[in-house]
Amino acid sequence: MTATPSASAWPASAVTSALIAAIVGFGGTVALIIGMGQRLGGTSAQIGSSVTALCLGIGLAGAVLSWRLRMPIVLAWSTPGAALVASATVAGYADALGAFALAGALMSLLGLVPALGRLAARMPTPLASAMLAGVLLPFCLALFRSVQHEMWLALPALLVFIGARQRLPTYALLLALLAVVVLVLAHGDAPPAPTALHLGALQATRPDFEPRTLIGLGVPLFLVTLAAQNLPGFAVLRSAGFDAPPRPILLVTGLASLLLAPFGAHSVNLAAITAAICTGDDAHPDRCQRWKVGLVYAALYGVLALFSVPLVALFLALPAGAIATIAGLALLAPLTGALHSMLSIADAREAAALTFIATASGISLFGIGSAFWGLVVGFAALGARRLLQR
Repeated sequence: MTATPSASAWPASAVTSALIAAIVGFGGTVALIIGMGQRLGGTSAQIGSSVTALCLGIGLAGAVLSWRLRMPIVLAWSTPGAALVASATVAGYADALGAFALAGALMSLLGLVPALGRLAARMPTPLASAMLAGVLLPFCLALFRSVQHEMWLALPALLVFIGARQRLPTYALLLALLAVVVLVLAHGDAPPAPTALHLGALQATRPDFEPRTLIGLGVPLFLVTLAAQNLPGFAVLRSAGFDAPPRPILLVTGLASLLLAPFGAHSVNLAAITAAICTGDDAHPDRCQRWKVGLVYAALYGVLALFSVPLVALFLALPAGAIATIAGLALLAPLTGALHSMLSIADAREAAALTFIATASGISLFGIGSAFWGLVVGFAALGARRLLQR
């Protein structure tokens, strides 16, 4: 006869922590995923499929890892990665899917081959952070352009975000999103009520593996996901007392990204900010039982996958300025962290600055986007400095 878990094994905090993390992670950044799909030329069905696939990947892969490792493995989509994709020069939606598949395959290889992991760990952090900062900067600038063109919407949301960051930093983005929704309703721009309930659906598109897109988007997406999501995610787990093994986590998340790429999923990876909500003592007093918070979180993303299509339709009906405002606010914290990290090593500051400027310029040469050329310029400057100083 199977023993029934005691009440203490599933405290209310396990559910509330997972619920808060899921709401913050999904609600705060789903607008950026939708904007990414729009920039790629995806249809409403393809964008809905993208969100559905990401939620399924986060839920299924997170549940498997939490169960097998007995740790709260909290996954997310790559917010910086979505910004990178939205800013890239891509011939079409199918080309982007090929880049998504390559990034997932590279992450899986990183988990399979230890030598590749050691090689990736040697990549200069200032250059990776500078590339990320250059990718994020245009979206944060778009936030202030929204203040200029739609002040009634963007300025109050910005003020709510600034105020909440001082008192309730975890919920600042969520409160800003709520402010945007209230302002849109008050302005009379409310989206029409749905006439029927459409549940989440997957729509496969055959990826195209165009070499220039693979180099200009696939490789930078892999690097951004590794540097801005997975490495901080491992750090959060370590700070909570969990010695998470990198190999199975990178392998499973990479495979999830690879398999779901035809459905529009750009990246499934470790969470950082939302993971901190689910891995601390407040989530579950017993660290040995805290892996169950990861299961609750995964189940909630399964629910979000089920209702992803109406949620996407709701965001698509919002004014364009609302999407730009939410996306810009969501990327302020990652931009701050990237700028701090890119200037953290004095000897690499000039190379990092060149990487940042080249990436933010949006330059495209030979059909390859600025993120790749930013890294090329940065590595060249760093190599020249080290060579000529010998």
